[in-house]
Amino acid sequence: MSLNYENLAALTPRLREAVVNLLYRMADDELLIGHRDSEWTGHGPILEADIAVSSMAQDEMGHAQAYYQMLHELGEADPDTLAFGRKPREYKCAALVCLPKGDWAFTIVRQYLYDAAEMIRLTAFAAGSLRPLAQLATKLRGEEKYHMMHGRGWVLRLGDSTPESHERMQAALTQLYPYAMGLFEPTEYDEHLAQAGICPREDELQREWESAVAPVLTEAGLKVPEHLEPVYGGRVGRHPAALKELLDSMQLVYKIDPGAKW
Repeated sequence: MSLNYENLAALTPRLREAVVNLLYRMADDELLIGHRDSEWTGHGPILEADIAVSSMAQDEMGHAQAYYQMLHELGEADPDTLAFGRKPREYKCAALVCLPKGDWAFTIVRQYLYDAAEMIRLTAFAAGSLRPLAQLATKLRGEEKYHMMHGRGWVLRLGDSTPESHERMQAALTQLYPYAMGLFEPTEYDEHLAQAGICPREDELQREWESAVAPVLTEAGLKVPEHLEPVYGGRVGRHPAALKELLDSMQLVYKIDPGAKW
């Protein structure tokens, strides 16, 4: 039987819990990768790149707001409180998005691996049974297409350019790939979401992601090291110290007066 959830109210209590967990993962990833991208504003290697990464940062934060709004409709706190009013252990972001911005090669590799994962997930959501999420994913996927074009172009440009650029890109890939695998950290809700037709299991999404990024990395002359162990823990609140440092900066103004209206 084909399942179809026309609105959020149609979710059963158990399925609502699963969707809430999924939305927190998506929203927190988007918020933090967006903030990390914003740290390049005014510091990009060329003007075009500076403008592009700043625009992507704005897009990612807008995506986060949309997910937080959907969480609010499911009974969670308002978007500002969800974004800025929680403690580090309450965030469900992957460790990949928490890491400091690093150099330009680091940022490009992280953004490409992240955007490829996001595109695969959005495509799955758009074909899923939860109509509000499917509609949102269809909209966000249109913006994400340009992120993918930007990331792919820079990976190819730097991966197979000078010896120095290749070395930096390879070092970034070697460091970041296990963290990117952590985007697909299994959760207790995977099977429930898959059976409801909302989203495939995380291991299925990871296999699709690996198949999608491999040809681009190969074309760029980059190699994924063998026998990597994924960096897990973010989905259950275990984060690198960099997250607390980032949240301290992000939440500074909000904590002065959480009730302020801007």
